[in-house]
Amino acid sequence: MQVGKTANGDRISGWVWVALATLMLLALAVIFVLPRLVQEYELPLVPRAETTPVVTPSAPVASNTPQISPFDEAQRARQRREAQDALASLLERQQALETMAVEQWAADAYDAAIAAARRGDEFYRSTEFIQAALAYQESDLALAELQQRVPVVLDRMLAAGEAALDAEDSALALERFQLALRLDPDSQPAQRGLARAQTLDDVASLIVRGQALQTEGDLQGAQQLFEQAAALDSDHEQAAALVAQNRQMITDANYTAVMSEGFDLLQQGQSDAAIAAFQRALRIKPGSAEANEAIVQTREQLTLANIADLREQALVHEANEEWEQAVAAYDAVLALDSNLVFALEGRDYSARRLQLDRLLTVNIEQPMRLSDQAAYDEAREVYQIGRDLEADLLAEQGRVGERLAQQLDTMEVLLAQMLVPVEVTLTSDNVTDVTVYQVGRLGTFAETTLMLRPGRYVAVGTRPGFRDVREEFVVGFGRELDSITIRCNEEVAAVNRP
Repeated sequence: MQVGKTANGDRISGWVWVALATLMLLALAVIFVLPRLVQEYELPLVPRAETTPVVTPSAPVASNTPQISPFDEAQRARQRREAQDALASLLERQQALETMAVEQWAADAYDAAIAAARRGDEFYRSTEFIQAALAYQESDLALAELQQRVPVVLDRMLAAGEAALDAEDSALALERFQLALRLDPDSQPAQRGLARAQTLDDVASLIVRGQALQTEGDLQGAQQLFEQAAALDSDHEQAAALVAQNRQMITDANYTAVMSEGFDLLQQGQSDAAIAAFQRALRIKPGSAEANEAIVQTREQLTLANIADLREQALVHEANEEWEQAVAAYDAVLALDSNLVFALEGRDYSARRLQLDRLLTVNIEQPMRLSDQAAYDEAREVYQIGRDLEADLLAEQGRVGERLAQQLDTMEVLLAQMLVPVEVTLTSDNVTDVTVYQVGRLGTFAETTLMLRPGRYVAVGTRPGFRDVREEFVVGFGRELDSITIRCNEEVAAVNRP
């Protein structure tokens, strides 16, 4: 391809010239072709109405047909578009309203709006576009007013549907809620109402059958039917009320039966079983004053019976000098009622007798402890308390318990024995140094005699170079003693030291 030169002598590419030529062609197309295409179509996207082309002769020609100027033609096209736009708007509203079943709730107003649209059609056919647009706009405005009434009509339909439900008119309720859903398919109240209307007859039948069973006394059967009705329509007030009412009737019947069982058991002397029955009744009807009172009264009666029985047991234990068991019986009484005087006094007396009994017993069973002067003095005091008690019992009751009498007699003998020294002979080898701990150091001897009070003694012998010896021996308490030998005989081996 050839190239040209610029004023500066530079060469211009041939492709540049091609591009410039293409742009010129596009510009000419926009100027001359596009307007003709636009004239063929108009909004909404439909072909424009054909008009008789205006032929402009090169010279005036005589004719009886009036000539339309381009300006007038443009005005007519604009008027036609305005009429078409108004028609498109009203058609859209008409379709929406027909979907909402407008003829069922505003037939007269809708017919009037459609009549205005038909007048617009007549004007349009006769190319009276201004009048057609006005008629279409009148129809569109009337339809718009109907659309604005939809929320009010919807509320009215919902209210009418609810009223029909209350009147148990399922057919009318279905009609009203179906119409409400035509007005607003997403309306939850309308959806719920329609569902209720569809089950209304079944719910009513279940309620009637349940009430019949309730009258016959079959509360469980009635409850099943009422609950089925409530399950079909959870918003049905009568069904919900009957479920609650019948459930309460079942509760009351069960409660009455269990309370009667408790009173029967109480009359039979089965207090524990009666309390268990009253507690079951309380679980059936929590907070029942009647059941609570029955439990309290029965427990009081049971407590009084238990107290009387425990008191009798305590007296038997006292008579048998079983003081530990007597204390336990009184403790059981006080656990039931801590303010009973007889139990407080009886426990105090039995506890003191138990303490005395234990002190006497330990001295009798362990007489050697009396060799200790402190233990002997204590035992002597306990013995004296026992004798004083013996005197009081003889004065008040004319008798003393056999156990106490035996204990005091045994203690008297033991205490007397502890005061009588016993002769004890000790033998040795004249070289062993002897010490009796409870007496003192005796030194070396071959034989010596001591007068010792009954008790346990320890004698120790020592001798240089010999192993120490230790002898324990008991004096008295009916034991015969031979002589006690204390002698160190085992020589200790010598240890060589450096």
